[in-house]
Amino acid sequence: MGTIGELGEFGLIARLVRRLPPSARVPLGPGDDAALVAAPDGRVVATTDLLVEGRHFRLDWSGPYDIGRKAAAQNLADVVAMGARPTALLVGFAAPPGTEVGWAERVYDGLGDECAEAGAAVAGGDVVGAPQVTLAITALGDLAGAPPLTRSGARPGDLVAVRGRLGHSAAGLGLLLDGWQDTADPAAGEVAADPAGREGAAGPAGREGARELVAAHRRPRPPYAAGAEARALGATALLDVSDGLLQDLGHIAAASGVLIDVDSAAVPVPDVLGPAGLRYALTGGEDHAFAGTFPAATVLPPSWSVIGTVAEGIGVTVDGASHGAGGWDHFGE
Repeated sequence: MGTIGELGEFGLIARLVRRLPPSARVPLGPGDDAALVAAPDGRVVATTDLLVEGRHFRLDWSGPYDIGRKAAAQNLADVVAMGARPTALLVGFAAPPGTEVGWAERVYDGLGDECAEAGAAVAGGDVVGAPQVTLAITALGDLAGAPPLTRSGARPGDLVAVRGRLGHSAAGLGLLLDGWQDTADPAAGEVAADPAGREGAAGPAGREGARELVAAHRRPRPPYAAGAEARALGATALLDVSDGLLQDLGHIAAASGVLIDVDSAAVPVPDVLGPAGLRYALTGGEDHAFAGTFPAATVLPPSWSVIGTVAEGIGVTVDGASHGAGGWDHFGE
């Protein structure tokens, strides 16, 4: 199959485009100077992210398919957090010329499959040679005539609730940093046991739990239905939990000028996270769950967990006491 350098820019583009499924939301996809994306609302929700090899993913930990799905998921989740329906992705893909063509194709398989899960499509983008793999993703969405759900609408008396997994990706990253390894082919998106059988590397989660957590780090599973659900339930604020629950709730608190108090006993902490589960759930990022605030009388379905309340003041507390936000800072260590 050869390398992307041997295939050349336009040969690579042709190979990648053939792998992308069409969508009615993208009437004109790759092939012209620009794509055409449907925007029935007349407004477009737009967001962008960069994923850089060694910073956001490691090639010895994640296969290309998972990298593609993760790149799409973290952007699609931002669109959903605005209460919008994802429509399209634009993808900038940079990689060394020696990268195998099949590896690049699997990245685009992952991008396309994740888009399909959210009801979107890859509309176009660019490819370029670079010293390391980098993905620059722009996601677009449509509000269908509704106002956006922002971070600034929380009011004293509101409930605080979450939808989706918390802490799994951070726990999986911890296992990988501790030496957990796979015997399966990462390109197949599989997770297998550590070949040396080191239970210490798996930690209290055990072997099956370790597989689950490492898989969560490689491929997040945003509950894409959360945006529409939150809107229907009358959410006053909503965001994607990408950098850690407390840190991201701090964004709502700052934008809304309120105090958010989290009840630690109400935070969903499954046994698989082990003794450090609460810490992972409060500060771990990249699961792309959703956190929102709702009027006090709202009856939330079981898919949402009420974890706190909104009060007068400013900031975030846990059980009434101040707590370090933790979480991820792209310019931190």
